Amino acid sequence: MSDDPVPLASLSLTHVHYDPNDPVSYLCAFLALVPQGLCVVYATLIWSTREIEIALLFAGQLACEAINFALKRLIKEERPRRMNGKGYGMPSSHAQFVAYFAVSLALFLLLRHQPPSPGVRKRNHTPMSLVERAMWSVVGLAMAAAVAWSRVYLNYHTERQVLVGCAAGTVSAVGWFVITTIVRRSGWLAWALDTPIARFFRVRDLVVEEDLCQAGWEKWDDKMTAVKAKKKLK
Repeated sequence: MSDDPVPLASLSLTHVHYDPNDPVSYLCAFLALVPQGLCVVYATLIWSTREIEIALLFAGQLACEAINFALKRLIKEERPRRMNGKGYGMPSSHAQFVAYFAVSLALFLLLRHQPPSPGVRKRNHTPMSLVERAMWSVVGLAMAAAVAWSRVYLNYHTERQVLVGCAAGTVSAVGWFVITTIVRRSGWLAWALDTPIARFFRVRDLVVEEDLCQAGWEKWDDKMTAVKAKKKLK
Protein backbone atom coordinates (compact mmCIF):
# COMPACT_ATOMS: atom_id res chain seq x y z
CA MET A 1 0.00 0.00 0.00
CA SER A 2 1.46 3.35 -1.03
CA ASP A 3 1.97 6.13 1.51
CA ASP A 4 1.55 8.83 -1.13
CA PRO A 5 -1.39 11.11 -0.35
CA VAL A 6 -4.37 10.84 -2.68
CA PRO A 7 -4.80 14.06 -4.69
CA LEU A 8 -8.01 15.86 -3.75
CA ALA A 9 -10.45 17.51 -6.11
CA SER A 10 -12.39 20.73 -5.53
CA LEU A 11 -16.18 20.99 -5.72
CA SER A 12 -16.42 24.28 -7.62
CA LEU A 13 -20.21 24.69 -7.44
CA THR A 14 -19.91 27.61 -5.02
CA HIS A 15 -16.21 28.38 -5.51
CA VAL A 16 -15.72 31.97 -6.69
CA HIS A 17 -12.45 33.85 -7.33
CA TYR A 18 -12.45 37.52 -6.27
CA ASP A 19 -10.05 40.25 -5.20
CA PRO A 20 -10.14 40.43 -1.35
CA ASN A 21 -8.91 44.03 -1.49
CA ASP A 22 -11.80 45.16 -3.69
CA PRO A 23 -15.22 45.60 -1.99
CA VAL A 24 -17.00 45.53 -5.38
CA SER A 25 -15.28 42.26 -6.25
CA TYR A 26 -16.44 40.86 -2.91
CA LEU A 27 -20.04 41.86 -3.70
CA CYS A 28 -19.76 40.30 -7.16
CA ALA A 29 -18.66 37.03 -5.55
CA PHE A 30 -22.00 36.90 -3.73
CA LEU A 31 -23.88 37.83 -6.92
CA ALA A 32 -22.26 34.79 -8.55
CA LEU A 33 -24.20 32.61 -6.09
CA VAL A 34 -27.62 33.95 -7.14
CA PRO A 35 -28.36 31.02 -9.53
CA GLN A 36 -27.70 28.50 -6.74
CA GLY A 37 -29.92 30.53 -4.44
CA LEU A 38 -32.70 30.60 -7.02
CA CYS A 39 -32.53 26.80 -7.33
CA VAL A 40 -33.12 26.57 -3.57
CA VAL A 41 -36.06 28.97 -3.93
CA TYR A 42 -37.49 26.87 -6.78
CA ALA A 43 -37.27 23.65 -4.77
CA THR A 44 -38.73 25.25 -1.64
CA LEU A 45 -41.68 26.84 -3.42
CA ILE A 46 -42.48 23.75 -5.48
CA TRP A 47 -42.53 21.55 -2.38
CA SER A 48 -44.38 24.00 -0.12
CA THR A 49 -46.98 25.37 -2.55
CA ARG A 50 -47.36 22.51 -5.11
CA GLU A 51 -48.06 25.21 -7.73
CA ILE A 52 -47.82 23.89 -11.28
CA GLU A 53 -46.81 27.33 -12.60
CA ILE A 54 -43.65 27.30 -10.47
CA ALA A 55 -42.88 23.73 -11.54
CA LEU A 56 -43.28 24.73 -15.19
CA LEU A 57 -41.00 27.73 -14.65
CA PHE A 58 -38.35 25.45 -13.16
CA ALA A 59 -38.72 22.96 -16.01
CA GLY A 60 -38.05 25.79 -18.45
CA GLN A 61 -35.05 26.84 -16.36
CA LEU A 62 -33.58 23.34 -16.64
CA ALA A 63 -34.20 23.36 -20.40
CA CYS A 64 -32.43 26.73 -20.59
CA GLU A 65 -29.43 25.22 -18.79
CA ALA A 66 -29.40 22.31 -21.25
CA ILE A 67 -29.37 24.80 -24.14
CA ASN A 68 -26.42 26.62 -22.54
CA PHE A 69 -24.55 23.32 -22.14
CA ALA A 70 -25.07 22.55 -25.83
CA LEU A 71 -24.16 26.06 -27.03
CA LYS A 72 -20.88 26.09 -25.10
CA ARG A 73 -19.79 22.84 -26.70
CA LEU A 74 -20.96 23.96 -30.12
CA ILE A 75 -19.29 27.39 -30.10
CA LYS A 76 -16.21 26.38 -28.05
CA GLU A 77 -15.09 29.92 -27.27
CA GLU A 78 -12.54 30.24 -24.47
CA ARG A 79 -12.89 32.49 -21.45
CA PRO A 80 -10.83 35.71 -21.06
CA ARG A 81 -7.04 35.26 -20.94
CA ARG A 82 -6.89 36.15 -17.27
CA MET A 83 -9.33 33.33 -16.77
CA ASN A 84 -11.19 32.71 -13.50
CA GLY A 85 -13.17 29.63 -14.38
CA LYS A 86 -13.18 26.28 -16.11
CA GLY A 87 -14.68 25.24 -19.41
CA TYR A 88 -15.87 27.30 -22.35
CA GLY A 89 -17.15 30.83 -21.89
CA MET A 90 -19.66 31.40 -24.71
CA PRO A 91 -22.38 32.02 -23.69
CA SER A 92 -22.24 32.89 -19.99
CA SER A 93 -24.35 30.36 -18.09
CA HIS A 94 -24.90 32.78 -15.19
CA ALA A 95 -26.15 35.51 -17.51
CA GLN A 96 -28.40 33.07 -19.37
CA PHE A 97 -29.79 31.64 -16.10
CA VAL A 98 -30.75 34.97 -14.54
CA ALA A 99 -32.00 36.43 -17.83
CA TYR A 100 -34.39 33.49 -18.22
CA PHE A 101 -35.61 33.89 -14.64
CA ALA A 102 -36.06 37.67 -14.78
CA VAL A 103 -37.82 37.71 -18.16
CA SER A 104 -40.04 34.77 -17.17
CA LEU A 105 -40.98 36.55 -13.94
CA ALA A 106 -41.85 39.73 -15.86
CA LEU A 107 -43.93 37.80 -18.43
CA PHE A 108 -45.81 36.05 -15.64
CA LEU A 109 -46.50 39.18 -13.60
CA LEU A 110 -47.47 41.40 -16.55
CA LEU A 111 -49.22 38.95 -18.90
CA ARG A 112 -50.23 35.71 -17.17
CA HIS A 113 -51.01 36.77 -13.61
CA GLN A 114 -54.61 37.98 -13.62
CA PRO A 115 -55.58 38.93 -10.05
CA PRO A 116 -58.95 40.51 -9.21
CA SER A 117 -59.16 44.23 -9.86
CA PRO A 118 -57.43 46.31 -7.15
CA GLY A 119 -60.82 47.86 -6.51
CA VAL A 120 -62.15 44.45 -5.48
CA ARG A 121 -60.66 44.39 -2.00
CA LYS A 122 -61.35 41.53 0.36
CA ARG A 123 -61.34 42.06 4.11
CA ASN A 124 -57.88 40.56 4.45
CA HIS A 125 -56.26 40.87 1.04
CA THR A 126 -55.56 43.54 -1.58
CA PRO A 127 -54.37 42.25 -5.00
CA MET A 128 -51.22 43.72 -6.53
CA SER A 129 -51.84 46.51 -8.98
CA LEU A 130 -50.30 46.59 -12.46
CA VAL A 131 -47.85 49.25 -11.24
CA GLU A 132 -46.70 47.02 -8.37
CA ARG A 133 -46.28 44.05 -10.71
CA ALA A 134 -44.29 46.22 -13.11
CA MET A 135 -42.11 47.37 -10.21
CA TRP A 136 -41.29 43.80 -9.19
CA SER A 137 -40.54 42.98 -12.81
CA VAL A 138 -38.02 45.84 -12.93
CA VAL A 139 -36.44 44.60 -9.69
CA GLY A 140 -36.00 41.14 -11.21
CA LEU A 141 -34.47 42.53 -14.39
CA ALA A 142 -32.12 44.77 -12.39
CA MET A 143 -30.99 41.77 -10.35
CA ALA A 144 -30.29 39.84 -13.53
CA ALA A 145 -28.32 42.77 -14.97
CA ALA A 146 -26.21 42.98 -11.79
CA VAL A 147 -25.38 39.26 -11.89
CA ALA A 148 -24.51 39.44 -15.58
CA TRP A 149 -22.27 42.48 -15.06
CA SER A 150 -20.51 40.74 -12.15
CA ARG A 151 -19.31 37.99 -14.49
CA VAL A 152 -17.36 40.52 -16.53
CA TYR A 153 -16.07 42.33 -13.43
CA LEU A 154 -14.76 39.07 -11.94
CA ASN A 155 -13.14 38.24 -15.28
CA TYR A 156 -15.06 35.00 -15.80
CA HIS A 157 -16.48 36.17 -19.15
CA THR A 158 -16.08 38.79 -21.84
CA GLU A 159 -18.82 41.36 -22.43
CA ARG A 160 -19.85 39.57 -25.62
CA GLN A 161 -20.20 36.24 -23.82
CA VAL A 162 -22.44 37.85 -21.22
CA LEU A 163 -24.58 39.64 -23.83
CA VAL A 164 -25.07 36.42 -25.79
CA GLY A 165 -25.98 34.66 -22.54
CA CYS A 166 -28.59 37.32 -21.77
CA ALA A 167 -29.99 37.02 -25.29
CA ALA A 168 -30.16 33.22 -25.07
CA GLY A 169 -31.90 33.42 -21.70
CA THR A 170 -34.41 35.96 -23.00
CA VAL A 171 -35.22 33.88 -26.09
CA SER A 172 -35.58 30.77 -23.91
CA ALA A 173 -37.95 32.58 -21.55
CA VAL A 174 -40.15 33.92 -24.33
CA GLY A 175 -40.18 30.57 -26.14
CA TRP A 176 -41.11 28.67 -22.96
CA PHE A 177 -43.82 31.21 -22.14
CA VAL A 178 -45.36 30.64 -25.59
CA ILE A 179 -45.19 26.86 -25.18
CA THR A 180 -46.81 26.90 -21.73
CA THR A 181 -49.49 29.30 -22.98
CA ILE A 182 -50.36 26.84 -25.75
CA VAL A 183 -50.44 23.98 -23.22
CA ARG A 184 -52.79 25.98 -21.00
CA ARG A 185 -55.16 27.04 -23.79
CA SER A 186 -55.29 23.56 -25.32
CA GLY A 187 -56.60 22.10 -22.06
CA TRP A 188 -53.65 19.74 -21.59
CA LEU A 189 -52.62 21.41 -18.35
CA ALA A 190 -56.12 21.13 -16.87
CA TRP A 191 -56.18 17.47 -17.89
CA ALA A 192 -52.79 16.83 -16.28
CA LEU A 193 -53.87 18.49 -13.02
CA ASP A 194 -56.86 16.13 -12.83
CA THR A 195 -54.79 12.94 -13.12
CA PRO A 196 -54.46 10.71 -10.04
CA ILE A 197 -50.76 11.43 -9.57
CA ALA A 198 -51.30 15.22 -9.66
CA ARG A 199 -54.15 14.93 -7.16
CA PHE A 200 -52.04 12.65 -4.95
CA PHE A 201 -49.30 15.29 -4.73
CA ARG A 202 -51.92 18.07 -4.30
CA VAL A 203 -50.71 19.95 -7.40
CA ARG A 204 -52.68 23.13 -7.99
CA ASP A 205 -52.90 26.15 -10.29
CA LEU A 206 -53.94 29.07 -8.11
CA VAL A 207 -51.03 31.50 -8.40
CA VAL A 208 -52.27 32.71 -11.79
CA GLU A 209 -55.19 34.42 -10.03
CA GLU A 210 -53.96 34.95 -6.46
CA ASP A 211 -50.79 35.68 -4.53
CA LEU A 212 -48.80 32.74 -3.16
CA CYS A 213 -49.46 33.76 0.45
CA GLN A 214 -53.13 34.71 -0.01
CA ALA A 215 -54.91 31.43 0.75
CA GLY A 216 -52.85 30.68 3.85
CA TRP A 217 -53.16 34.25 5.11
CA GLU A 218 -56.95 34.26 4.68
CA LYS A 219 -57.28 31.04 6.70
CA TRP A 220 -55.06 32.46 9.46
CA ASP A 221 -56.85 35.82 9.53
CA ASP A 222 -60.27 34.13 9.61
CA LYS A 223 -59.10 31.92 12.49
CA MET A 224 -57.81 34.89 14.50
CA THR A 225 -61.03 36.81 13.84
CA ALA A 226 -63.03 33.85 15.15
CA VAL A 227 -60.81 33.62 18.24
CA LYS A 228 -61.28 37.33 18.97
CA ALA A 229 -65.04 37.00 18.52
CA LYS A 230 -65.16 34.12 21.04
CA LYS A 231 -63.20 36.18 23.57
CA LYS A 232 -65.68 39.04 23.25
CA LEU A 233 -68.59 36.69 23.99
CA LYS A 234 -66.99 35.50 27.24
